[in-house]
Amino acid sequence: MNGVTGRMGTNQHLIRSILAIVEQGGVRVSGEEVITVNPILTGRNEIKLKALAERTGVKQWTTNLDAALADSNNQIFFDASSTLHRARFVEMAAAAGKSVYCEKPTAITYKDALRLAKVCEDAQVKNGVVQDKLWLPGIIKLKALIEQGFFGEILSVRGEFGYWVFTGHEENRPAQRPSWNYRQEDGGGIMVDMLCHWRYLVDGVFAPIKSISCFAATHVAERVNEQGQKYKCTADDSCYATMQLENGILCQFNSSWTVRVRRDDLFVMQVDGTRGSAVVNLRGCKIQTLEETPKPVWNPDIKQPINFYDGWAEVPDDVVYDNAFKAQWELFLRHVALNEPFPYNLRSGAKGVELAEAGLRSTRERKWIDL
Repeated sequence: MNGVTGRMGTNQHLIRSILAIVEQGGVRVSGEEVITVNPILTGRNEIKLKALAERTGVKQWTTNLDAALADSNNQIFFDASSTLHRARFVEMAAAAGKSVYCEKPTAITYKDALRLAKVCEDAQVKNGVVQDKLWLPGIIKLKALIEQGFFGEILSVRGEFGYWVFTGHEENRPAQRPSWNYRQEDGGGIMVDMLCHWRYLVDGVFAPIKSISCFAATHVAERVNEQGQKYKCTADDSCYATMQLENGILCQFNSSWTVRVRRDDLFVMQVDGTRGSAVVNLRGCKIQTLEETPKPVWNPDIKQPINFYDGWAEVPDDVVYDNAFKAQWELFLRHVALNEPFPYNLRSGAKGVELAEAGLRSTRERKWIDL
């Protein structure tokens, strides 16, 4: 597990996925067979690695990635390092014959993302990319509604993601995200980050994306880095995207690190259809049928008599939902051990980079871009 000393790598991948799988005794595949995992932490910073290993109880760690890759006991290489370094690590792992699993975006450019996919394919190693939002409880409930025909014909989808990331100027209010996120030269930018998510989410839940019209904005010009130094923001902190799908559905997704939240969650998506609508967040899903839809009349001279929060029903939790990252990890482990299908490979991940690249081009050229 390479580069997991960061917040996401530590919490979601190491603690809530791999160590949770260890704690449950592995991934049971039959009455007699269990896939077990034994993590080894790798990275550049010996102090951080040692501290993480001690905190989590992981027995193995090293700054010598070459030695870890040369060890035949290590069968899977996972990378959660910064995007700019990912290509080199993936190439090393593929050359060593390891199965490769990595965070997204897989690269900065679509060309490089496709090249990495081909590197793994040519080396004939199993490979995958994290697409965690497909296993969120809210999205699982939404997919079930679509399969049941709840919406009738789906007309449009609107997604709002984001929160206020502090700039670091305020005393005792440090930024919640690393400074490289706001420097284009270091691989930062919310468009590169979030359009990779929206690609697999939209493709996997609704239909393939046909074209995109997008605008990237840098609303906050200056922030303060981890050393307390001011720096100029060169990457976008907000992205406003409209996408047309191959089946005609229109999707609008706003992503921003400069917005204050007044909605159910950090991510909320509304799906409207001819027979009903749904409002989905990370864990919940509320629905309104055509029969329960109110009939408002426009009259700005009186107080609105309708409470539009009424008439929505919560889709119940009829099953116990696992951590989304862990759910995909278990599928990848089954893919490696049992050769079960796993469509979320590096070529799939490259599609996310393609969408981000198209969004940036749309911003520059101020026009629709076909994929």
